[in-house]
Amino acid sequence: MTAADVVRLAREAGATIAVAESLTGGALASAIVDVPGASAVLRLGVVAYDTAMKASVLGVDAALLAERGAVDGEVAARMAVGARLLADVGGPATIGVATTGVAGPEPQDGHAVGEVHVGLATADGARSIRLDLAGDRAGIRAATVAAALDALAAELAAPPPTITAHP
Repeated sequence: MTAADVVRLAREAGATIAVAESLTGGALASAIVDVPGASAVLRLGVVAYDTAMKASVLGVDAALLAERGAVDGEVAARMAVGARLLADVGGPATIGVATTGVAGPEPQDGHAVGEVHVGLATADGARSIRLDLAGDRAGIRAATVAAALDALAAELAAPPPTITAHP
C-alpha cells in the first residue's frame, strides 16, 4: 500500500494517526505528509532516535529499554502506544505506529542489520511485527517505511469486530 492509500483509508474510517520513529528518522511521517489531505488524519510525528528519548518522550518503560534495548518488538509496541497517547487532542489518536531496528552498516547491541520492528497500537491493544530485511541502510529504511504503511493500511481496512447478542 502507499501513503495515499493510508490517508484515504484513515479519512474513510474517520481515523487519526500518530507516528513514532527511530530507525526511519521521520521518513514515515514524511511519506504520509507528502499526500494532499494528510492534515485530516496525521496528528503527530515524533523522531525518538536516542534510546533515552523513547522513555522520556514516548513513555516506554526505562526498565524494558535497559533489559532489551531499543531493537525489540515490545519496545516498538510501547512506542506506538506512547505516540497514540501523546497525540491526545480530545482523545488519543485512533492508531499509533512506530519503527525501530538496525539499518546498519553495523549490528547494534547483538541485533543483526535488517532486524526491524514495527509497532501498532489502537484502543484494542498494541502489537509488533518483526521484519528481517536485506540491503543497505537506505534500502532497509525504505522497506521499513513500506512495511509500516502496509501495516497501517491493513489495520485501517480491517472490519470492526462483530458483537453477537445472545438471548
